[in-house]
Amino acid sequence: MFTLEGIRKFHSWTHACINLLLEHLSTIPAGDYGIELPHFGFNTVRKQVIHIFNCEGFWIHTLEGLRYVDRDPSECPEVADAKLLQWTVTQRTAAYLSKLTEEQLNANTELHFPDGDIAVRTPSLVIHHFLTHAFHHKGQIVAMCRALGYPAPDTDLNQFE
Repeated sequence: MFTLEGIRKFHSWTHACINLLLEHLSTIPAGDYGIELPHFGFNTVRKQVIHIFNCEGFWIHTLEGLRYVDRDPSECPEVADAKLLQWTVTQRTAAYLSKLTEEQLNANTELHFPDGDIAVRTPSLVIHHFLTHAFHHKGQIVAMCRALGYPAPDTDLNQFE
């Protein structure tokens, strides 16, 4: 069984790691933030960053029974725009968590998707999914930075506690 305190801490740690990466990204030339690199599903650093926040936004909205409209990466041309999107999404997640009991966090919930599909998952599983998914894409961004000639500093969880 997951606890609200544990989920909040995991969420906080995840975004603290992403913040380290965003700070690094703010030091690279703006034009390089949008350079296309082959062999990545999201082929620019910008697209990877926005995808992380769109995923969290999508899943929290889905848990709330609401539709989410993805932000297009072109709407966030600079790292500062991504930071604003991150703030908006993390505030929404915090508000969602503030309404849950631990019993609700661990109870099966019916999720309705825009394509009509329905799945049953616990909120804790969904949140765990999008937080670990963020680390996957954070790693891809670090690899992209290295390929662009801007190696990132350590952005892993060992930076905290």
